[in-house]
Amino acid sequence: MPLPDWFLSAEERGNPDSSIPTWSTANTVEALIHGKGYFARLAQAVETLSDGDHLFFTDWRGDPDELTSDDGPTVARLFADAARRGVIVKGLLWRSHWDKLAYSEEENRSLGDEIRAAGGEILLDQRVRRGGSHHQKLVVLRHPGSPEKDVAFAGGIDLCHSRRDDENHLGDRQALAMASAYGKTPPWHDVQLALRGPVVGALDLTFRERWNDRTPLDQHGPISTAMDKLKHADLHASELPRQPPDPPPAGTLNVQTLRTYPSMRPPYSFAKEGEQSIARGYTKAIKRARRLIYLEDQYLWSAEVADLFARALRANPELHLIAVVPRHPDVDGKFALPPNEVGREIAVSVCTSAAPDRVHIFDLENTEGTPIYVHAKVCVIDDVWCSVGSDNFNRRSWTHDSELSNAILDETRDERAPQDPAGLGDGARQFARELRLTLMAEHVGADADLIDPLDAVRAMTAAAGRLRAWHDGGRTGERPPGHLMPHRTEHMPWRRRLWAVPAYRVVYDPDGRSWRDRIRGRW
Repeated sequence: MPLPDWFLSAEERGNPDSSIPTWSTANTVEALIHGKGYFARLAQAVETLSDGDHLFFTDWRGDPDELTSDDGPTVARLFADAARRGVIVKGLLWRSHWDKLAYSEEENRSLGDEIRAAGGEILLDQRVRRGGSHHQKLVVLRHPGSPEKDVAFAGGIDLCHSRRDDENHLGDRQALAMASAYGKTPPWHDVQLALRGPVVGALDLTFRERWNDRTPLDQHGPISTAMDKLKHADLHASELPRQPPDPPPAGTLNVQTLRTYPSMRPPYSFAKEGEQSIARGYTKAIKRARRLIYLEDQYLWSAEVADLFARALRANPELHLIAVVPRHPDVDGKFALPPNEVGREIAVSVCTSAAPDRVHIFDLENTEGTPIYVHAKVCVIDDVWCSVGSDNFNRRSWTHDSELSNAILDETRDERAPQDPAGLGDGARQFARELRLTLMAEHVGADADLIDPLDAVRAMTAAAGRLRAWHDGGRTGERPPGHLMPHRTEHMPWRRRLWAVPAYRVVYDPDGRSWRDRIRGRW
Protein backbone atom coordinates (compact mmCIF):
# COMPACT_ATOMS: atom_id res chain seq x y z
CA MET A 1 0.00 0.00 0.00
CA PRO A 2 1.68 3.25 -1.07
CA LEU A 3 1.56 5.52 1.98
CA PRO A 4 1.44 8.71 -0.16
CA ASP A 5 -1.99 7.60 -1.45
CA TRP A 6 -3.38 8.20 2.05
CA PHE A 7 -0.89 10.31 3.98
CA LEU A 8 0.03 13.91 3.23
CA SER A 9 3.40 14.53 1.64
CA ALA A 10 5.73 17.09 3.22
CA GLU A 11 4.57 19.64 0.66
CA GLU A 12 0.90 18.82 1.22
CA ARG A 13 1.27 19.40 4.96
CA GLY A 14 1.81 23.04 4.03
CA ASN A 15 3.94 24.17 6.98
CA PRO A 16 7.63 24.61 6.08
CA ASP A 17 8.34 26.22 9.49
CA SER A 18 8.01 22.93 11.39
CA SER A 19 10.56 20.12 11.41
CA ILE A 20 8.00 17.48 12.40
CA PRO A 21 8.51 14.28 10.35
CA THR A 22 6.14 13.75 7.44
CA TRP A 23 5.14 10.46 9.09
CA SER A 24 6.62 7.87 11.43
CA THR A 25 7.00 4.15 10.73
CA ALA A 26 7.26 0.99 12.87
CA ASN A 27 5.02 1.98 15.79
CA THR A 28 2.51 0.29 18.06
CA VAL A 29 -0.73 2.00 19.04
CA GLU A 30 -3.43 0.95 21.48
CA ALA A 31 -6.86 2.54 21.54
CA LEU A 32 -7.88 3.24 25.14
CA ILE A 33 -11.65 3.45 24.99
CA HIS A 34 -13.16 5.19 28.03
CA GLY A 35 -11.51 7.45 30.56
CA LYS A 36 -11.18 4.90 33.36
CA GLY A 37 -8.85 2.76 31.30
CA TYR A 38 -6.85 5.76 30.14
CA PHE A 39 -6.36 7.30 33.58
CA ALA A 40 -5.31 3.94 35.03
CA ARG A 41 -2.79 3.39 32.23
CA LEU A 42 -1.47 6.94 32.55
CA ALA A 43 -0.95 6.57 36.29
CA GLN A 44 0.85 3.27 35.81
CA ALA A 45 3.19 4.78 33.22
CA VAL A 46 3.94 7.96 35.19
CA GLU A 47 4.74 5.98 38.34
CA THR A 48 7.57 4.20 36.47
CA LEU A 49 9.37 7.50 35.73
CA SER A 50 12.52 8.22 37.71
CA ASP A 51 15.13 10.92 38.17
CA GLY A 52 16.02 12.56 34.85
CA ASP A 53 13.06 11.21 32.88
CA HIS A 54 10.67 13.59 31.10
CA LEU A 55 6.94 14.21 31.59
CA PHE A 56 5.56 16.79 29.14
CA PHE A 57 1.86 17.51 28.72
CA THR A 58 -0.57 19.87 27.03
CA ASP A 59 -4.26 20.22 27.86
CA TRP A 60 -7.42 22.28 27.41
CA ARG A 61 -8.51 21.76 31.02
CA GLY A 62 -6.85 20.13 33.99
CA ASP A 63 -8.59 19.55 37.32
CA PRO A 64 -6.03 19.00 40.09
CA ASP A 65 -8.37 16.83 42.16
CA GLU A 66 -9.46 14.49 39.33
CA LEU A 67 -8.80 10.93 40.48
CA THR A 68 -6.85 8.52 38.32
CA SER A 69 -8.59 5.59 40.04
CA ASP A 70 -11.26 5.14 42.68
CA ASP A 71 -8.66 5.30 45.45
CA GLY A 72 -6.32 7.88 43.86
CA PRO A 73 -3.89 9.41 43.24
CA THR A 74 -5.22 12.66 41.83
CA VAL A 75 -3.79 14.06 38.61
CA ALA A 76 -2.00 16.81 40.55
CA ARG A 77 -0.47 14.40 43.05
CA LEU A 78 0.56 11.96 40.30
CA PHE A 79 2.49 14.67 38.43
CA ALA A 80 3.77 16.40 41.57
CA ASP A 81 5.12 13.14 43.01
CA ALA A 82 6.93 12.56 39.73
CA ALA A 83 8.54 16.00 40.01
CA ARG A 84 9.64 15.23 43.57
CA ARG A 85 11.37 12.08 42.27
CA GLY A 86 13.45 14.25 39.95
CA VAL A 87 11.33 13.79 36.82
CA ILE A 88 11.44 16.86 34.56
CA VAL A 89 7.76 17.87 34.51
CA LYS A 90 6.67 20.55 32.03
CA GLY A 91 3.11 21.46 31.11
CA LEU A 92 1.25 23.80 28.78
CA LEU A 93 -2.31 24.52 29.89
CA TRP A 94 -4.68 26.79 28.05
CA ARG A 95 -5.02 29.95 30.13
CA SER A 96 -8.78 29.69 29.53
CA HIS A 97 -11.64 32.12 30.17
CA TRP A 98 -13.28 32.93 33.49
CA ASP A 99 -14.96 30.18 35.48
CA LYS A 100 -18.04 32.44 35.58
CA LEU A 101 -18.40 31.72 31.85
CA ALA A 102 -18.28 27.94 32.53
CA TYR A 103 -14.60 27.67 31.62
CA SER A 104 -11.59 26.61 33.66
CA GLU A 105 -9.17 29.45 34.40
CA GLU A 106 -8.95 28.73 38.12
CA GLU A 107 -8.74 24.93 37.72
CA ASN A 108 -5.91 25.21 35.21
CA ARG A 109 -4.12 27.72 37.42
CA SER A 110 -4.54 25.51 40.52
CA LEU A 111 -3.18 22.43 38.76
CA GLY A 112 -0.18 24.45 37.68
CA ASP A 113 0.42 25.81 41.20
CA GLU A 114 0.44 22.36 42.80
CA ILE A 115 2.86 20.86 40.28
CA ARG A 116 5.06 23.94 40.36
CA ALA A 117 5.35 23.71 44.17
CA ALA A 118 6.78 20.20 43.71
CA GLY A 119 9.45 21.36 41.25
CA GLY A 120 7.64 21.13 37.92
CA GLU A 121 6.94 24.00 35.56
CA ILE A 122 3.48 24.77 34.18
CA LEU A 123 2.72 27.64 31.80
CA LEU A 124 -0.72 29.12 31.20
CA ASP A 125 -0.69 29.56 27.42
CA GLN A 126 -2.91 32.17 25.77
CA ARG A 127 -1.10 32.29 22.42
CA VAL A 128 -4.36 31.84 20.52
CA ARG A 129 -6.68 33.87 18.33
CA ARG A 130 -9.44 35.91 19.93
CA GLY A 131 -12.07 33.44 21.13
CA GLY A 132 -9.75 30.50 20.51
CA SER A 133 -8.27 27.85 22.76
CA HIS A 134 -5.45 25.36 23.05
CA HIS A 135 -7.38 22.11 22.68
CA GLN A 136 -4.58 19.53 22.38
CA LYS A 137 -4.60 16.63 24.86
CA LEU A 138 -1.12 15.12 24.99
CA VAL A 139 1.15 13.46 27.55
CA VAL A 140 4.70 12.47 26.51
CA LEU A 141 6.82 10.27 28.77
CA ARG A 142 10.50 9.88 27.86
CA HIS A 143 13.16 7.68 29.47
CA PRO A 144 16.53 8.95 28.08
CA GLY A 145 18.33 5.90 29.45
CA SER A 146 15.70 3.38 28.30
CA PRO A 147 14.03 4.70 25.12
CA GLU A 148 12.16 1.43 24.57
CA LYS A 149 9.95 2.47 27.54
CA ASP A 150 8.91 5.76 25.94
CA VAL A 151 5.17 6.26 25.47
CA ALA A 152 2.83 9.08 24.51
CA PHE A 153 -0.89 9.46 25.11
CA ALA A 154 -2.91 11.56 22.67
CA GLY A 155 -6.56 11.83 21.72
CA GLY A 156 -9.75 13.33 23.09
CA ILE A 157 -9.51 12.87 26.88
CA ASP A 158 -8.66 15.86 29.06
CA LEU A 159 -7.12 15.54 32.53
CA CYS A 160 -10.29 16.79 34.13
CA HIS A 161 -13.68 16.03 35.64
CA SER A 162 -16.37 14.00 33.86
CA ARG A 163 -13.89 12.05 31.72
CA ARG A 164 -13.33 8.99 33.94
CA ASP A 165 -16.24 6.84 32.80
CA ASP A 166 -16.29 3.23 31.57
CA GLU A 167 -18.30 0.93 29.31
CA ASN A 168 -21.27 1.00 31.69
CA HIS A 169 -21.61 4.74 31.09
CA LEU A 170 -22.82 5.75 34.54
CA GLY A 171 -20.57 8.81 34.51
CA ASP A 172 -17.63 10.13 36.48
CA ARG A 173 -18.53 10.80 40.12
CA GLN A 174 -16.37 13.93 39.81
CA ALA A 175 -18.63 15.58 37.26
CA LEU A 176 -18.82 18.90 35.46
CA ALA A 177 -22.17 20.65 35.19
CA MET A 178 -23.72 20.12 31.76
CA ALA A 179 -27.10 20.36 30.08
CA SER A 180 -29.76 18.99 32.43
CA ALA A 181 -30.58 16.08 30.08
CA TYR A 182 -27.26 14.45 31.04
CA GLY A 183 -28.01 14.33 34.76
CA LYS A 184 -25.73 14.93 37.74
CA THR A 185 -22.99 12.53 36.55
CA PRO A 186 -23.08 12.79 32.74
CA PRO A 187 -22.31 9.50 30.95
CA TRP A 188 -19.22 10.03 28.79
CA HIS A 189 -17.79 8.29 25.72
CA ASP A 190 -14.21 9.05 24.67
CA VAL A 191 -11.03 7.61 23.13
CA GLN A 192 -7.31 8.17 23.77
CA LEU A 193 -4.34 6.51 22.07
CA ALA A 194 -1.25 5.03 23.73
CA LEU A 195 1.59 5.27 21.18
CA ARG A 196 5.04 3.69 21.25
CA GLY A 197 7.89 3.80 18.77
CA PRO A 198 9.39 6.62 16.68
CA VAL A 199 6.09 8.56 16.67
CA VAL A 200 6.81 9.48 20.30
CA GLY A 201 9.61 11.67 18.97
CA ALA A 202 7.16 13.51 16.69
CA LEU A 203 4.79 14.11 19.61
CA ASP A 204 7.68 15.23 21.83
CA LEU A 205 8.60 17.75 19.13
CA THR A 206 5.00 18.96 18.95
CA PHE A 207 5.24 19.87 22.65
CA ARG A 208 8.69 21.42 22.28
CA GLU A 209 7.65 23.65 19.38
CA ARG A 210 4.96 25.28 21.51
CA TRP A 211 7.13 25.45 24.62
CA ASN A 212 10.09 27.04 22.81
CA ASP A 213 8.00 29.62 20.91
CA ARG A 214 9.27 33.00 22.09
CA THR A 215 5.98 34.81 21.53
CA PRO A 216 4.71 36.14 24.91
CA LEU A 217 2.31 33.73 26.59
CA ASP A 218 -0.49 36.26 27.10
CA GLN A 219 -1.67 37.87 23.89
CA HIS A 220 -4.87 39.46 25.09
CA GLY A 221 -4.08 42.70 26.83
CA PRO A 222 -2.44 44.32 29.85
CA ILE A 223 -5.23 43.49 32.31
CA SER A 224 -4.86 39.72 32.04
CA THR A 225 -1.08 40.08 32.10
CA ALA A 226 -1.27 42.13 35.28
CA MET A 227 -3.57 39.52 36.85
CA ASP A 228 -1.08 36.77 36.01
CA LYS A 229 1.74 38.76 37.61
CA LEU A 230 -0.32 39.39 40.74
CA LYS A 231 -0.99 35.66 41.01
CA HIS A 232 2.71 34.90 40.44
CA ALA A 233 2.11 32.96 37.22
CA ASP A 234 5.19 31.74 35.40
CA LEU A 235 5.34 33.89 32.25
CA HIS A 236 8.68 32.68 30.90
CA ALA A 237 9.53 29.16 29.79
CA SER A 238 12.79 27.72 31.04
CA GLU A 239 15.06 25.73 28.77
CA LEU A 240 14.02 22.15 28.06
CA PRO A 241 16.49 19.26 28.26
CA ARG A 242 17.90 18.11 24.95
CA GLN A 243 15.41 15.99 23.01
CA PRO A 244 16.37 12.30 23.14
CA PRO A 245 16.66 10.30 19.91
CA ASP A 246 13.46 8.69 18.69
CA PRO A 247 12.53 5.43 20.41
CA PRO A 248 13.40 2.23 18.52
CA PRO A 249 10.96 0.51 16.15
CA ALA A 250 8.08 -1.08 18.03
CA GLY A 251 5.51 -2.44 15.57
CA THR A 252 3.85 -2.32 12.15
CA LEU A 253 1.90 0.93 12.29
CA ASN A 254 2.64 4.03 10.26
CA VAL A 255 1.47 7.18 12.05
CA GLN A 256 1.10 10.68 10.64
CA THR A 257 0.87 13.32 13.36
CA LEU A 258 -1.46 16.10 12.21
CA ARG A 259 -2.07 19.49 13.80
CA THR A 260 -4.14 22.65 13.61
CA TYR A 261 -2.64 26.05 14.35
CA PRO A 262 -4.41 29.25 13.29
CA SER A 263 -2.97 32.05 11.23
CA MET A 264 -2.38 34.76 13.84
CA ARG A 265 -0.31 37.80 14.70
CA PRO A 266 2.21 37.67 16.18
CA PRO A 267 2.74 34.35 14.40
CA TYR A 268 3.87 31.05 15.83
CA SER A 269 7.56 30.58 15.04
CA PHE A 270 6.83 26.97 14.04
CA ALA A 271 3.75 27.82 11.91
CA LYS A 272 4.07 31.37 10.64
CA GLU A 273 0.99 31.07 8.41
CA GLY A 274 -0.72 28.54 10.64
CA GLU A 275 -1.11 24.82 9.96
CA GLN A 276 -4.18 22.96 8.73
CA SER A 277 -2.69 19.49 8.28
CA ILE A 278 -5.68 17.94 10.11
CA ALA A 279 -8.09 19.45 7.58
CA ARG A 280 -5.82 18.51 4.70
CA GLY A 281 -5.32 14.98 6.00
CA TYR A 282 -9.06 14.36 6.28
CA THR A 283 -9.68 15.91 2.87
CA LYS A 284 -7.18 13.57 1.21
CA ALA A 285 -8.43 10.45 3.00
CA ILE A 286 -12.13 11.17 2.43
CA LYS A 287 -11.54 11.40 -1.31
CA ARG A 288 -10.46 7.73 -1.24
CA ALA A 289 -13.57 6.53 0.62
CA ARG A 290 -15.66 4.02 -1.35
CA ARG A 291 -17.77 1.93 1.07
CA LEU A 292 -17.89 3.30 4.63
CA ILE A 293 -16.89 6.40 6.56
CA TYR A 294 -17.39 5.78 10.29
CA LEU A 295 -17.31 8.84 12.57
CA GLU A 296 -17.64 9.56 16.25
CA ASP A 297 -17.69 13.26 16.95
CA GLN A 298 -18.69 15.80 19.57
CA TYR A 299 -20.09 18.29 17.07
CA LEU A 300 -20.23 17.37 13.35
CA TRP A 301 -20.72 21.02 12.47
CA SER A 302 -19.80 23.28 9.52
CA ALA A 303 -21.13 23.29 6.00
CA GLU A 304 -17.56 23.38 4.69
CA VAL A 305 -16.64 20.16 6.52
CA ALA A 306 -19.94 18.44 5.69
CA ASP A 307 -19.44 19.32 2.03
CA LEU A 308 -16.41 16.99 1.92
CA PHE A 309 -18.65 14.09 2.92
CA ALA A 310 -21.39 15.19 0.52
CA ARG A 311 -18.99 15.24 -2.42
CA ALA A 312 -17.68 11.78 -1.56
CA LEU A 313 -21.24 10.42 -1.24
CA ARG A 314 -22.24 11.85 -4.63
CA ALA A 315 -19.12 10.50 -6.32
CA ASN A 316 -19.43 6.96 -4.90
CA PRO A 317 -22.91 5.41 -5.02
CA GLU A 318 -21.96 2.54 -2.65
CA LEU A 319 -20.50 4.80 0.03
CA HIS A 320 -22.27 5.07 3.40
CA LEU A 321 -21.63 7.55 6.20
CA ILE A 322 -22.22 6.55 9.83
CA ALA A 323 -21.87 9.24 12.49
CA VAL A 324 -22.26 8.81 16.26
CA VAL A 325 -22.86 12.16 17.97
CA PRO A 326 -24.28 13.53 21.25
CA ARG A 327 -28.06 13.68 21.49
CA HIS A 328 -27.96 17.17 22.95
CA PRO A 329 -25.34 19.93 23.13
CA ASP A 330 -23.49 20.15 26.42
CA VAL A 331 -25.18 23.44 27.31
CA ASP A 332 -28.73 24.62 28.01
CA GLY A 333 -30.13 28.10 27.67
CA LYS A 334 -32.09 30.15 25.20
CA PHE A 335 -28.97 31.98 24.01
CA ALA A 336 -26.32 29.22 24.13
CA LEU A 337 -28.42 26.34 22.82
CA PRO A 338 -29.66 27.56 19.39
CA PRO A 339 -26.19 28.25 17.88
CA ASN A 340 -25.13 24.76 18.94
CA GLU A 341 -28.23 23.18 17.42
CA VAL A 342 -28.13 25.07 14.14
CA GLY A 343 -24.55 24.00 13.42
CA ARG A 344 -25.51 20.33 13.60
CA GLU A 345 -28.67 20.93 11.56
CA ILE A 346 -26.69 22.58 8.76
CA ALA A 347 -24.07 19.82 8.60
CA VAL A 348 -26.58 16.96 8.64
CA SER A 349 -28.68 18.68 5.98
CA VAL A 350 -25.68 19.05 3.68
CA CYS A 351 -24.86 15.35 4.02
CA THR A 352 -28.40 13.97 3.73
CA SER A 353 -29.17 16.11 0.70
CA ALA A 354 -26.33 14.31 -1.10
CA ALA A 355 -27.49 10.77 -0.23
CA PRO A 356 -30.50 10.59 2.10
CA ASP A 357 -30.55 6.78 2.21
CA ARG A 358 -26.81 6.45 2.85
CA VAL A 359 -26.32 8.85 5.77
CA HIS A 360 -26.93 7.29 9.19
CA ILE A 361 -26.73 9.51 12.28
CA PHE A 362 -27.00 7.98 15.75
CA ASP A 363 -26.72 9.09 19.35
CA LEU A 364 -26.23 7.02 22.52
CA GLU A 365 -27.94 6.39 25.84
CA ASN A 366 -27.08 4.18 28.80
CA THR A 367 -29.31 1.39 30.11
CA GLU A 368 -31.06 3.87 32.40
CA GLY A 369 -32.09 5.98 29.41
CA THR A 370 -29.72 8.88 30.14
CA PRO A 371 -28.03 10.23 27.00
CA ILE A 372 -24.31 9.52 26.71
CA TYR A 373 -22.20 12.54 25.81
CA VAL A 374 -20.04 11.60 22.83
CA HIS A 375 -16.72 13.42 23.20
CA ALA A 376 -14.67 11.03 21.02
CA LYS A 377 -13.07 12.29 17.82
CA VAL A 378 -12.65 9.19 15.63
CA CYS A 379 -12.75 8.54 11.89
CA VAL A 380 -12.30 5.16 10.14
CA ILE A 381 -12.38 5.01 6.34
CA ASP A 382 -12.94 1.65 4.60
CA ASP A 383 -11.05 -0.17 7.38
CA VAL A 384 -7.79 1.22 5.97
CA TRP A 385 -7.08 4.72 7.31
CA CYS A 386 -8.16 5.95 10.71
CA SER A 387 -7.59 8.93 12.93
CA VAL A 388 -8.05 9.67 16.64
CA GLY A 389 -7.42 13.12 18.04
CA SER A 390 -8.57 16.23 19.86
CA ASP A 391 -10.15 17.75 16.75
CA ASN A 392 -13.86 17.79 15.98
CA PHE A 393 -15.47 17.88 12.56
CA ASN A 394 -15.98 21.61 12.50
CA ARG A 395 -14.30 24.70 11.16
CA ARG A 396 -13.05 25.77 14.59
CA SER A 397 -11.07 22.55 15.05
CA TRP A 398 -9.73 22.61 11.51
CA THR A 399 -8.60 26.25 11.45
CA HIS A 400 -8.98 28.24 14.68
CA ASP A 401 -7.86 26.34 17.82
CA SER A 402 -4.72 24.31 18.40
CA GLU A 403 -5.45 20.62 17.80
CA LEU A 404 -3.59 17.33 17.57
CA SER A 405 -4.54 14.11 15.78
CA ASN A 406 -2.78 10.92 14.76
CA ALA A 407 -3.70 9.18 11.51
CA ILE A 408 -2.79 5.49 11.32
CA LEU A 409 -2.08 3.05 8.49
CA ASP A 410 -1.28 -0.51 9.56
CA GLU A 411 1.14 -2.60 7.48
CA THR A 412 -0.73 -5.75 8.56
CA ARG A 413 -3.70 -6.79 6.45
CA ASP A 414 -6.88 -8.13 7.97
CA GLU A 415 -7.70 -11.37 6.17
CA ARG A 416 -11.38 -11.52 7.11
CA ALA A 417 -13.81 -10.98 4.25
CA PRO A 418 -14.25 -8.53 2.71
CA GLN A 419 -10.48 -8.32 2.46
CA ASP A 420 -10.56 -5.18 0.30
CA PRO A 421 -13.87 -3.41 0.97
CA ALA A 422 -12.97 -0.31 -1.02
CA GLY A 423 -11.81 -2.27 -4.05
CA LEU A 424 -8.73 -0.06 -4.51
CA GLY A 425 -6.20 -2.77 -3.74
CA ASP A 426 -5.24 -1.36 -0.34
CA GLY A 427 -6.88 -4.18 1.61
CA ALA A 428 -8.45 -3.88 5.05
CA ARG A 429 -5.93 -3.23 7.79
CA GLN A 430 -5.99 -4.77 11.26
CA PHE A 431 -5.80 -1.67 13.42
CA ALA A 432 -8.43 0.37 11.61
CA ARG A 433 -10.84 -2.55 11.36
CA GLU A 434 -10.46 -3.57 15.00
CA LEU A 435 -10.99 0.00 16.15
CA ARG A 436 -14.24 0.27 14.19
CA LEU A 437 -15.49 -3.16 15.27
CA THR A 438 -14.73 -2.54 18.95
CA LEU A 439 -16.59 0.77 18.97
CA MET A 440 -19.55 -0.54 16.98
CA ALA A 441 -19.89 -3.70 19.07
CA GLU A 442 -20.18 -1.71 22.28
CA HIS A 443 -22.83 0.56 20.77
CA VAL A 444 -24.87 -2.30 19.28
CA GLY A 445 -24.61 -4.30 22.49
CA ALA A 446 -25.36 -7.69 20.95
CA ASP A 447 -23.79 -10.24 18.64
CA ALA A 448 -23.94 -8.88 15.11
CA ASP A 449 -22.07 -9.26 11.85
CA LEU A 450 -20.25 -5.95 11.57
CA ILE A 451 -17.26 -6.69 9.35
CA ASP A 452 -18.83 -6.00 5.97
CA PRO A 453 -19.69 -2.28 5.72
CA LEU A 454 -23.24 -2.87 4.53
CA ASP A 455 -23.85 -5.45 7.27
CA ALA A 456 -22.57 -2.94 9.82
CA VAL A 457 -24.98 -0.30 8.52
CA ARG A 458 -27.88 -2.76 8.78
CA ALA A 459 -26.92 -3.94 12.26
CA MET A 460 -26.57 -0.45 13.70
CA THR A 461 -29.77 0.75 12.04
CA ALA A 462 -31.68 -2.28 13.34
CA ALA A 463 -30.33 -1.90 16.89
CA ALA A 464 -31.25 1.79 16.97
CA GLY A 465 -34.68 1.03 15.53
CA ARG A 466 -35.43 -1.59 18.19
CA LEU A 467 -34.51 0.77 21.01
CA ARG A 468 -36.50 3.61 19.45
CA ALA A 469 -39.55 1.35 19.09
CA TRP A 470 -39.22 0.24 22.73
CA HIS A 471 -39.28 3.85 23.88
CA ASP A 472 -42.19 4.72 21.57
CA GLY A 473 -44.11 1.68 22.88
CA GLY A 474 -44.01 2.89 26.46
CA ARG A 475 -40.90 0.93 27.49
CA THR A 476 -42.85 -2.26 28.01
CA GLY A 477 -41.00 -5.56 28.14
CA GLU A 478 -37.27 -6.09 28.30
CA ARG A 479 -35.12 -3.22 27.08
CA PRO A 480 -33.33 -4.09 23.80
CA PRO A 481 -29.56 -4.34 24.12
CA GLY A 482 -27.17 -1.58 23.16
CA HIS A 483 -26.86 2.17 23.38
CA LEU A 484 -27.85 3.27 19.87
CA MET A 485 -30.74 5.58 19.06
CA PRO A 486 -31.58 7.27 15.74
CA HIS A 487 -30.47 10.89 16.01
CA ARG A 488 -33.11 13.51 15.34
CA THR A 489 -32.38 17.05 14.21
CA GLU A 490 -35.18 19.58 14.35
CA HIS A 491 -35.52 22.38 11.81
CA MET A 492 -35.08 25.70 13.58
CA PRO A 493 -37.72 28.42 13.01
CA TRP A 494 -36.52 31.21 10.74
CA ARG A 495 -36.84 33.90 13.41
CA ARG A 496 -34.40 32.06 15.66
CA ARG A 497 -32.09 31.29 12.75
CA LEU A 498 -31.75 35.03 12.02
CA TRP A 499 -29.49 35.40 15.05
CA ALA A 500 -28.43 31.79 15.75
CA VAL A 501 -26.65 31.27 12.41
CA PRO A 502 -24.44 34.39 12.67
CA ALA A 503 -23.68 33.60 16.32
CA TYR A 504 -22.77 30.03 15.39
CA ARG A 505 -20.43 31.07 12.58
CA VAL A 506 -18.72 33.93 14.39
CA VAL A 507 -18.54 32.73 18.02
CA TYR A 508 -19.01 28.96 18.06
CA ASP A 509 -17.41 27.92 14.78
CA PRO A 510 -15.02 30.70 13.69
CA ASP A 511 -12.54 30.59 10.82
CA GLY A 512 -8.86 30.78 11.73
CA ARG A 513 -7.46 30.71 8.20
CA SER A 514 -5.60 33.57 6.57
CA TRP A 515 -7.75 35.84 4.43
CA ARG A 516 -5.93 34.51 1.36
CA ASP A 517 -6.99 30.93 2.14
CA ARG A 518 -10.54 31.96 2.99
CA ILE A 519 -10.94 33.77 -0.32
CA ARG A 520 -9.53 30.79 -2.22
CA GLY A 521 -11.67 28.35 -0.25
CA ARG A 522 -8.77 26.11 0.75
CA TRP A 523 -7.50 24.60 3.98
